[in-house]
Amino acid sequence: MTLSITSARPDPAMFDLPWSVPLEQWPADHLAALPRGISRHVVRFARHAGKVFAVKEIKADLARREYEMLRFLGRLDLPAVTPYAVVTGRVTADGQPLDACLVTRHLSFSLPYRALYSQSLRPDTASRLIDALAVLLVRLHLSGFWWGDVSLSNTLFRRDAGAFAAYLVDAETGELHQSLSDGQRGHDLEIARVNIAGELMDLAAGGFLEEHTDPVETATLIVARYTSLWDELTGVERFGTGDRWRVDERIRRLNALGFDVDELAMSTDLDGTSIQIQPKVVDAGHHSRRLLRLTGLDVEENQARRLLNDLDSYRAATDRLGDNEEMVAHDWLTRIYEPTVRAIPRDLAGKLEAAEIFHELLEHRWYMSERAGHDTPLGEAIADYIATVLPAKPDERAILGVDTTAMPVIAVEGR
Repeated sequence: MTLSITSARPDPAMFDLPWSVPLEQWPADHLAALPRGISRHVVRFARHAGKVFAVKEIKADLARREYEMLRFLGRLDLPAVTPYAVVTGRVTADGQPLDACLVTRHLSFSLPYRALYSQSLRPDTASRLIDALAVLLVRLHLSGFWWGDVSLSNTLFRRDAGAFAAYLVDAETGELHQSLSDGQRGHDLEIARVNIAGELMDLAAGGFLEEHTDPVETATLIVARYTSLWDELTGVERFGTGDRWRVDERIRRLNALGFDVDELAMSTDLDGTSIQIQPKVVDAGHHSRRLLRLTGLDVEENQARRLLNDLDSYRAATDRLGDNEEMVAHDWLTRIYEPTVRAIPRDLAGKLEAAEIFHELLEHRWYMSERAGHDTPLGEAIADYIATVLPAKPDERAILGVDTTAMPVIAVEGR
């Protein structure tokens, strides 16, 4: 049997990895000590050519299917891990066949939910994770993707200015359709509710869930959060012809949620006394696209919202409300954002993404100003944040020594 590597970006050095060894037995010098979530397959993080990849051992047909599905999701610009290669034709040194491997790029600064619960987190962590998963599920459904195995375990989370952004990790059961029926969406949502309840029960049994948090009740939140967002993004709205301002109001509401409206259907009734509107094409990333256009910074949606707010504050503070927005944004970038990020010592820079550090620094400055009763200079806030806050945070670029598979998993009846 001949070893075969299929990749959109071929790299002959991939042949140097120990493909003739079962993934469970790969030597430590090829592995990266990153936190792993729960998986039905063997998964390891491997170092290769200065990069980190997630390697999943799986049947060849499933590996090829998931590789192609992840590529489709990437073309649709949906939040999912990036596929790198499929490795087939693996055999041991004595000729025994091995399963294929799906290789994906490690999502920097991301964590599985169980690793997040190994840290000291705010009491509302579960609801914030569910909020992020609800947004991800809505985005996938709007694009016609039926997941089939929605869960916290099949998701990675990045910090996003006090919230979380969710990324799909496992597309093994997924299906891509032109659009989804209400039944398909409801099925995915019920899978999510049941799986999340079981996952939170596992955490509670291990003593990792916040006290007084009801796993079943908390899991049910995803239904309400999903339904509320879906209705806002797709629902029909009717009003009188004299209330045409409500068209702009609907668009502004969607923008505030982080979505742009690419297509809006409008119609009147037979006698022309009322108007009906319904968003037909909505696209996530309203704030992140605006920030990218103005500054070139590519960050998460809530981070972009926070940075844009600081940009607006800078514009007002420097009395430049009438100036060209792009010129003001360039000045803010070079005079405020970049010097602040450069002030972070190199040994602390891997704690959080640069945009998340900037967000936390703004929060820290606000608290310092509130305690002092006057505005705290940015330089003073930076120095205090570096000295008192940042060193205590875990290194989220590459958290070492946290193996979440070691956290207890309790069997729950009915799962």
